[in-house]
Amino acid sequence: MSKKVRTAIEPTRNENYAEWYQQVIKLADLAENSDVRGCMIIKPWGYAIWENIQKHLDKMFKDTGHKNAYFPIFIPKSFFEKEAEHVEGFAKECAIVTHSRLEPDGKGGLKVAGELAEPYIVRPTSETIIGASFARWVNSYRDLPLLINQWANVVRWELRTRLFLRTAEFLWQEGHTAHATEAEAWIETKKMLDVYADFAENYLAIPVYKGEKSESERFPGAVATFCIEAMMQDKKALQAGTTHFLGQNFAKSSGIKFQNKDGEQEFAWTTSWGVSTRLIGALIMAHSDDNGMVIPPRVAPAHVAIIPIIKNAEEEDIVMDYVTNLRDELRDQIYDGHNVEVELDTRDMTFSERSWDWIKHGIPIRIELGLRDIENDTVYFGRRDLEPKDKTSLTRVDFVNSIGSILDEIQGSLYNRALNFRNENTIKIDERAEFDKFFTPQNENKPEIHGGFAQAHWCGSIECEEKIKADLKVTIRCIPENAEKEDGKCICCGTVSKQRVIFAKSY
Repeated sequence: MSKKVRTAIEPTRNENYAEWYQQVIKLADLAENSDVRGCMIIKPWGYAIWENIQKHLDKMFKDTGHKNAYFPIFIPKSFFEKEAEHVEGFAKECAIVTHSRLEPDGKGGLKVAGELAEPYIVRPTSETIIGASFARWVNSYRDLPLLINQWANVVRWELRTRLFLRTAEFLWQEGHTAHATEAEAWIETKKMLDVYADFAENYLAIPVYKGEKSESERFPGAVATFCIEAMMQDKKALQAGTTHFLGQNFAKSSGIKFQNKDGEQEFAWTTSWGVSTRLIGALIMAHSDDNGMVIPPRVAPAHVAIIPIIKNAEEEDIVMDYVTNLRDELRDQIYDGHNVEVELDTRDMTFSERSWDWIKHGIPIRIELGLRDIENDTVYFGRRDLEPKDKTSLTRVDFVNSIGSILDEIQGSLYNRALNFRNENTIKIDERAEFDKFFTPQNENKPEIHGGFAQAHWCGSIECEEKIKADLKVTIRCIPENAEKEDGKCICCGTVSKQRVIFAKSY
C-alpha cells in the first residue's frame, strides 16, 4: 500500500472538493465569513487580487470608449415595477428598505421608525435606476452612444452561500449603454463578450467558451444573453461573465427616447454586462492545488517573495544587504507594463514556514537565499506552477534580467494546463444512455466526480432543457459562438437538431 503524500491542504481536491475550496481560501488568507449571514469579508490579499482585476478590466473598458460613473444603491420599488419580466426575475432575491431611521424604544434599546412612503430596493442590478438617468441624459441622436460603467456592490439574498461564488453581497462592475440603432447595440453586446473572454484567457489564464444562453437562462427582461463559461477542476462549469442585448425593453419602460436625424422620436437600444468577485472563485477552482492557492502572475498581488535564510547574527548584515539590493533591482524591472511587485519576508519564522506560507498564498515565485547563494551570487527559487521541491538556481544577473520571461512562462503554463484539462474532459455525445452515464456520479459519497462538458444536440425546446435539468441537474451552459452547423438528434427527445450545445453541471 503506497504512502499518502502529505499536502498543505487537507482534505485534498479528490477527497472533498467543497471543503478543499474553503481551506484554500482560509490558508491563503483571502476572505472569511462575516457576522452578517451570507456576506463575506475580503481580506487584503484577496482584495489585492480584486484590485488587479479592476485595474486591468477598467483599462479595457476605457480603451473601448466607456466612462465610469456611480449610481445610488437604493432603487425605488416603482422603478422595478416598470419592467414586469425584470422584477419577476429578481423579486425573490431583493433586499428591501422600508424605514429611514432608528429611535430609542424607552427600554434601553432601539425601534424602527420613519416608514418610507415608497420602499427602496437595495441594488441587485441597476438597469432600472440607470435607465431613469439615461432618460434625462438622452435627447438627440447626438447624445448617443452613451457608454457607462459602474464599479459597485450589489445585494441578492441567496439561500446557500459560498465565499466568492455566491454571497448575499458581492462586488462587481456593470456596464450600461444606449445606442441609436439595433445594429450598434448588437455590436456592443458582442464586443464586451470578447473583452471578457480576452481578460479571462490572457489575465486569469482560464480558457472559456463564448456563446449565447438559452431562453430559460436569459437575464430577466433581455432579448438575448451571452456568456463566457469556464471549466473548474471538479469538471463543473462556472459562468464567468455575461453580456445582455436588452433591445428596446428597458428603454420603453424607462422612457429613453431620442430625436433621430429625421426629427422623429425613437426609443434607444440598450445593453448591459458585468463580472464580479466570482472571478476570484474561478481563479481558485481553475488553478489551485492541494498545497494551496495558485495565482497567475498578471493578477497576482505580488510576483516574488524573497525569503532570507539567516543562521546567526554574523550573517544577518550580509544576507539582508544582499536581499534588499535584489529586491530593489527586481522592483525596477517591468512586467506587463508595471513594475515587478516584490515581498521581502523577514517574519520571525523558520524559512521553511515562510516558504510554505507563500506557497499557500499562491505567489508566482519564491526565492530562498542564504549565505552560500550570496557567495556564489546566485538566486535559488521555486515557481508556483511547479512542485514545491522543484527549485532551480540562476545567476543574480540572469534571474533579474529574465524575471519577465519567467513570469510569462508561469502565466502560459497555467493557461495551457487549464486548457488541456478542459479538452480532456469535453466530449461529443449522441446517445442518451451515454449522456446519463457521463453525468452520473461514479461514487455517491463524491458527487463531484462526474464527466465534464458534453457537446450534444438539442432541439431548442424548453421542455427538453427542463427535463435534463430535473433528471441530472445538468444545464445548457451556452450555445457556442461560431459552432459548426450539423444535422443531429436532440439528446433528450430525438427530434431534429442543427447544432450542438454545451451541457454541464454548474455553480
